Amino acid sequence: MAQTPSTMRLELGTDMPEFDLPNYNRAVNGDRCTHVDCAGPRGTLVMFICNHCPFVVHVADELARLGHDASSHGIGVVAIMSNDVKSHPDDAPERMAEEAERRGYTFPYLFDETQEVAKAFHASCTPDFFLFDANGKLVYRGQLDDSRPGSDVPVTGRDLRQAMHAVAEGQQVTGEQHPSIGCNIKWIPGNEPDYFG
Repeated sequence: MAQTPSTMRLELGTDMPEFDLPNYNRAVNGDRCTHVDCAGPRGTLVMFICNHCPFVVHVADELARLGHDASSHGIGVVAIMSNDVKSHPDDAPERMAEEAERRGYTFPYLFDETQEVAKAFHASCTPDFFLFDANGKLVYRGQLDDSRPGSDVPVTGRDLRQAMHAVAEGQQVTGEQHPSIGCNIKWIPGNEPDYFG
């Protein structure tokens, strides 16, 4: 199983990149969702995920729990799928809708067909996490926790949950931030970003 780390290249303090994408979670109102729509009063969590990646499958139930917990603490949550669906049809929009329903996602699940939003965030893998504070400034980018597929480490969401707790309390996010590990985003041929060099 190939492993790709998150780039960690979106600088802390960066404003949340803008987006306006179609939403395929039928449990959430709205056919489209913007960076403004998904923002919470205390912060916003942006997750790059997909359906088929074993790293996402490994943590998907925790992502569903995070969605519930974050909203109750004033943090908006949104998931974005940026894979090339021609090469990976399991990630196609209709499958996104099925996955959102099956997992019980309570947050928008957006399709980044051009992959421009993934590039704006310097996203590289699934899952890749970006947490912004109430002012829309990046305060955390990195892993959910230390658990990986096939490991004996339980999925707790520890790293991201600690950062979310700080944001919810209006406190500074402290501690070392570790890259997420996952499958690489499946780039459209010829559309690969230049931030891997």
